[in-house]
Amino acid sequence: MSAFITEDFLLGNASARRLFDAVRDLPIVDFHSHLDARDIAEDRHWENISQLWLAGDHYKWRAMRWNGVPETFCAGNGDDREKFRRFAATMPRLLRNPLYHWCHLELARYLGVDDLLLGPDTEAEIWERSRAALANGLGARACLRISNVEIVCTTDDPADDLAWHRACAADSSLATRVFPTFRPDRARDFANPPRLAAYLRRLSAASGVTVNCYAALLSALKQRHDFFHAAGCRASDHGIPTVWHAPASELQLERAFQNALSGSLSEGEFAALQTGVLLECARMDFDSGWTRQLHIGPARDTNSRALAALGPDTGFDSIGSADYIAPLARHLDALDSEGRLGRTILYNIHPRDTEALAALAGSFQDALCPGKIQLGAAWWFLDQLDGMRRQLEAVSALGSLPNFVGMLTDSRSFLSFSRHEYFRRLLCGLLGREMEDGLLPGNLPLVAAAARDISYFNPKNFFRFPERGAFFQS
Repeated sequence: MSAFITEDFLLGNASARRLFDAVRDLPIVDFHSHLDARDIAEDRHWENISQLWLAGDHYKWRAMRWNGVPETFCAGNGDDREKFRRFAATMPRLLRNPLYHWCHLELARYLGVDDLLLGPDTEAEIWERSRAALANGLGARACLRISNVEIVCTTDDPADDLAWHRACAADSSLATRVFPTFRPDRARDFANPPRLAAYLRRLSAASGVTVNCYAALLSALKQRHDFFHAAGCRASDHGIPTVWHAPASELQLERAFQNALSGSLSEGEFAALQTGVLLECARMDFDSGWTRQLHIGPARDTNSRALAALGPDTGFDSIGSADYIAPLARHLDALDSEGRLGRTILYNIHPRDTEALAALAGSFQDALCPGKIQLGAAWWFLDQLDGMRRQLEAVSALGSLPNFVGMLTDSRSFLSFSRHEYFRRLLCGLLGREMEDGLLPGNLPLVAAAARDISYFNPKNFFRFPERGAFFQS
């Protein structure tokens, strides 16, 4: 085993180790990722570890910037070999950062480097050993096989044609089922008229509906929602800085939509449009039996210089401070009152909101399914030991931990499936410690059943994904 990632990593006692034995080989249901279905369909391969590890990974770019690495070796077009040297030099400065754990776990599980710590003195050997692993066939599909990924969901725009998902579905040699997720964020870009107009042209072409009014926008989204459903999609996702609840009449929404197109939208009209689209998408999800995910609270693109130079999603986002619990409660209540509040997962990025969301979820449970409203896995800046533990504590104290739907990667990297192992170790370490301390029964079958449900069976049953033969059927 690794000089660092041992068999007992995050497992502090015998009970924890026995629990981990019960979950370690379970398949993975990764219901939220940012992988590209094309990479899976074409079985993408990489020439070196920089292409595999550093390209597109804003977590690592942020860490390198903390260490004073020039941007050309972060999100820039610097030499792959030098990028890896710079990241290796950064690694010893990341003690207690989650990347230190994740990276060494990935090296051990995928690249066969289980005996070295990454640093300036080992980077040359690790570079060569990783090149050998990549040359010996470590591609996108091999990563899925190594991690035993049964289901993976990508994140997709409603206007996408899902051609690569169709290719994955048609490929009988691909054991992993690949599903799209419906993410209509661009259809709500009402504050940027040129960008909204350009997107609506694309949505019009994809849906066959000319989107020139608010009613047509909803019609186009419904057409694409149906198309995604036929492609096996069973989940939507919304990335929102806050939650709005400002209901308006159809006439008011139509007027607001036209003002959005002309650039004369008021703050109240913006909130009304956001409210209207979020509610209507939630109704579509309920009617189709989908699960809705709300990722709430990031402050995106806070560095204007970096945004101009590098574009969005390059590691310059932060934790927002919006107070959204009250409007979210009204949003959920509106759907519940009309009998159309379906399976919902709430993700917070601000640590202060963890307990509040867990408590709010408890106000809207019913007999549709166990844990219908979920506090989602610790997300983004909270996706580290403290944030993950606090999330588990909140679900346990204010809800039902055995009904929790568990972990996801939320990543663009094919090596990030090791985060499921990381989560399972953390979960088993927590439960095992409480068994040894007498806070949980020393009944291994009882506690192991909960760990197995959280790790695999709950997400599989919660989303109700179709079998392969159901793809791209009406």
